[in-house]
Amino acid sequence: MNWKGGKGKLEDMVVVGLGQACVDYLGRIPRYPIEDAKVELIDLRKECGGPASTALVTLARLGVKASFLGSISDDPFGIDILNALRKEGVDTSFLRVRPGHTSQFAFIAITSDSGNRTVFWHRGTVSHLGPEEIDLSPFPAARILHLDGLMVNASVEAASQAKERGMRVVMDAGTFREGTGDLLPLVDVLIASEHFAEPLTGGPGSSEKDLELLRERGPAEVIITMGVRGSLGLGPGGLHYQKAFPVVPVDTTGAGDVYHGGYIYGLLQGWDMPTCMRFASAIAAMNCRKIGARQGIPRSAEDVLEFTRSHLPL
Repeated sequence: MNWKGGKGKLEDMVVVGLGQACVDYLGRIPRYPIEDAKVELIDLRKECGGPASTALVTLARLGVKASFLGSISDDPFGIDILNALRKEGVDTSFLRVRPGHTSQFAFIAITSDSGNRTVFWHRGTVSHLGPEEIDLSPFPAARILHLDGLMVNASVEAASQAKERGMRVVMDAGTFREGTGDLLPLVDVLIASEHFAEPLTGGPGSSEKDLELLRERGPAEVIITMGVRGSLGLGPGGLHYQKAFPVVPVDTTGAGDVYHGGYIYGLLQGWDMPTCMRFASAIAAMNCRKIGARQGIPRSAEDVLEFTRSHLPL
């Protein structure tokens, strides 16, 4: 079952994203409690998030036509997810709606003084997209496929089709899952968390060595995001370090997802790695000034560029 939605024609879509979309309950707390303790919520909000879908919302706000591929149910969470994507102008023509299940949701505890968040999430009972459900042929103008790596089998199929169509494949690499090793050779740009490579290295290592190890797996460009310590990238032009931009953080939820959307925007402009990283770092920092994965995403690329001109990185 599909719900038709979003804006624009399929033949105009420039970015296709495949992965997670969810509903987030966000509660601010004065401090993170120890186990078996209590802490009062300062407030509680409900917003939508999810790695791949939030990256596409970022692109849509920057004027890029994007379509989201994923699976939700017809429960209240699924309705919220769909409506939020449609409101942002993200195409949902191939967002599968499987009745009678539960959609993904999360509870996020935000520590007030730092803006750091702790995420408790449930993937719901709705089944993932299967490889047989993947077809990129309706998107003849698409230039980039963005994956968050949760639906590994569907991601491998989508990446294989993308390579055949001459598209670049970008991956949000948060967790190394079973089957991820089969996906990496199909990825052109890998944007990873600090801990993503640990299953390959046997434990924490240096970011420089992790970059080299991951690049040997196939991606031409590899970036590791490190929160307030910035991001480190390795590409054809060598190693590049991008400092984080200074903001007073209210909530870091979605910062990485927005970074990925910002980096993809730079790729579409033909920017080099350092310029993409600078833009992505800036838009992620801007998003941390409001609560929720998407509330702080700016509405234009010019707003981001103005931010980079008026704020020096840490």
